[in-house]
Formats: sequence, C-alpha cells, structure tokens
Amino acid sequence: MAHQIQKMYHDQEPMAEIIMPNVITAMASLLQRVSEMNDDLSRPFGEQQRISAFSALTKPSISIRSYMERIFKYANCSDSCYVVAYIYLDRFIQKQPFLPIDSYNVHRLIISSVLVSAKFMDDLCYNNAYYAKNGGITTEEMNLLELDFLFGVGFKLNVTCSTYYDYCSSLQRETVMRTVYSPDLEPSFLLTSFDKNRLMHLYDEDSQSIHRNSQVTTAVCYIRIS
Repeated sequence: MAHQIQKMYHDQEPMAEIIMPNVITAMASLLQRVSEMNDDLSRPFGEQQRISAFSALTKPSISIRSYMERIFKYANCSDSCYVVAYIYLDRFIQKQPFLPIDSYNVHRLIISSVLVSAKFMDDLCYNNAYYAKNGGITTEEMNLLELDFLFGVGFKLNVTCSTYYDYCSSLQRETVMRTVYSPDLEPSFLLTSFDKNRLMHLYDEDSQSIHRNSQVTTAVCYIRIS
C-alpha cells in the first residue's frame, strides 16, 4: 500500500494549498500522535507489526495530514462525516485491541472509516471505485477494507447525540492545543490518560441517535470546530 499511495501522489499534479476545516485538521493531528505513540510503544519491546488487511509492509511516506487533505478535497463529504469516522475508528480499535492504530495501518483505516461514514451519513456519496482511486488503492482492496472495517466495528454505525458531542469536544480540545501551545511541547491530555486501544474515553451513550439529519452539521457549527 505504501508504494501505491506514494505513486498516487507522484502521478498527480501538486495540489494547491487547501484550507481544511478545524475538525479535520484536529483529527489528522490526533491520529498522527496516536500512531507515533503506538510505534514508540511497540519498539522497546521488539513487538513485530501485526499484519492485517489494513497493514502496509512499509510505512507510507505521505503524512496523515496530506492524506486527509486529499480525501477532503475530492470526497466532498460533509464535515460531520469526519467526526463520525473518528468515532468509528475508536470503536474499531476498542473491538480490535490487538490491532492498534500505527503508521502502517492508519492510512487504510482512515479511507475505510470515511467511506463507511459517508455512506451512512450523507444522502449522496461517491462509490468505492472513486474512494479507491482517491486513497491510492485498488477497487478490490477498497471493497475488502470496507467489509473488514464493518465487521471490525461490529456493524455498530449509529451514533448518539451525547457521543457525537463528546468526540466533538475532544477534537475541539485538540484545536485549542494546536492554537495555544507550541507543537514542540509534549502532548497533554493524550499523554496523561493514554490508552493505545482508545482514542478517547466515553461513559454514556444513553441519548437519541444521530443518523442522516441536519442536527449533525448544526452540532459541528455550534461548537465552532468547522
């Protein structure tokens, strides 16, 4: 996959500078730090990379931010899809504790989560072939990853209002951290309560489900992360 992603970028004309919504920038920043943390955690113990359909043989040289910039530019899905994709990623690693997000699998997990989220949340979305081309993989791989991801989250796609707002708050905190603190400083809340099998901790999901309605987009605007 790493070779395919790199070739995808070499074959494309350079993209103009993209101004991404804060929610996507925060998500890219968090996933970058989580993947680097898990890389560092496995290295001292000599743990070998666990191979799955999401794992590349080598680390892609494309940054997570650049990868998400491309998805954002061409996927044309709603900002709320990225929040829900982030929730799906957390559910995936909770249910798959032996497959933490790292530099080898993060790119495929991102494109898979965004695809599933867009299909579930948006009235109109591109097909798998389009997402495959956008993500630098084949259509056959995209089909397989979508299915593996759905089984990985146990087909649990509904998101409650309380859960959605909790994850929005997490992304908002990341936006504040990026604005106020130097990027050279050590991460704060991720380091103080870090669990490699969680992106954030939740305590309550007893609320009305969010599913394909205008409340989601309104929620993103209300807390000012997009």
